[in-house]
Amino acid sequence: MPKISRIKQAKPAILAHFDGSSQKVFRYSDLQRELAGKRTTWKLPLTLGFGKFVQFLLEEGRLRMLEFSFPYRPEARYVWGDVSLLQVAVTLRPQCYLSHYTAMRIHGLTEQIPKTMYVNAEQTPKPRSAGRLEQNRIDLAFRSPMRKTSLVAQVDDVRVCLLNGMHTGELGVIRQDTVDDYQLSAQGLRVTGLERTLIDIAVRPAYAGGVFEVLKAYRNARGAVTISQLVKMIRELNYVYPYHQAIGFYLERAGYSSKECSLLAQFPQEFDFYLTHQMREKGYSDRWRLFFPKGF
Repeated sequence: MPKISRIKQAKPAILAHFDGSSQKVFRYSDLQRELAGKRTTWKLPLTLGFGKFVQFLLEEGRLRMLEFSFPYRPEARYVWGDVSLLQVAVTLRPQCYLSHYTAMRIHGLTEQIPKTMYVNAEQTPKPRSAGRLEQNRIDLAFRSPMRKTSLVAQVDDVRVCLLNGMHTGELGVIRQDTVDDYQLSAQGLRVTGLERTLIDIAVRPAYAGGVFEVLKAYRNARGAVTISQLVKMIRELNYVYPYHQAIGFYLERAGYSSKECSLLAQFPQEFDFYLTHQMREKGYSDRWRLFFPKGF
C-alpha cells in the first residue's frame, strides 16, 4: 500500500483551518505566515516548500489566485472560496477605498452594472500651487482630455482601475456592508460615503459613466444626501478649480430645492467653468457660470 504524504494526512485539518478563518483574502506573505505558524501543528516536514504548499491549496482546497496585471507594479491575491472582487480590491494598497462609479453602485445611485471598478489610493500630501487661477488656464485644461489612470488591470470580466487621488485624509470615507452584482456579500468595505461620492463624480465624470449618469446619480440621491454636509466637505477639500459651480448645476438640474441650491450659489464665482472636458457644442448657465454639453 503506497505511503500517504504528510500533507495528504493533514488535508482535513488544513482545509478546516482555512474554511474557519475570518480572513479570506491573502497576499503571498500572508500564506507564508500561515505555513510557518502551522507547520508543526499540521506535522508538515521542513522539506515541504512554500510553492508546493500553495499548489496543494489550489488543487485540493478552495484557494484561487487573482492576478492584477497593473503596468509597472502587478499584484496577486489569493482568495479562499467565493469572495467578492470588491473585498479583494480594497487590499490592493494600504488604506485604499472604493470610489466613483463603484461607490455609486454600492449606494444605489445607478441602475447600471458597471464593468469597471474604481479603487482610490490617495497620494501623499503635496504643497498647493502658488500660481493664481486664470481663465485661460481653465479653458485650456478643459479643451484637453481628462487625465486618466494608466493603472488598469482586467480580472475576469471586470476592469479594475487604481486611482492615485489627491490627498484628502480619507475625507468622507466610511465602512459599509453590501452585496455585489454576483450576490456575494462584502463586509466592512471602505468606500466613499454619499456626499463624498457625489462630489467625486462631479469632479471626474469620466470615472462615473459620464455627465448623464452623474445627473441620474444626483436625482437618485435626493432625500438621502445632506446638502449642508456636502457643502462642508467641498470647503474642506478646497479644490483649486471651482467644482462647486458644476455641483450646484447638477443639483439644480436634478430638481433640488432653491434653498439647497442656494447653499452652493454662496460660493464665489470668479470664472467661467466646465461640466466636463472636450465638449464640442456647448450650452451656458448664467447662474452657475458654467458650460455644459448642448442638449444636456
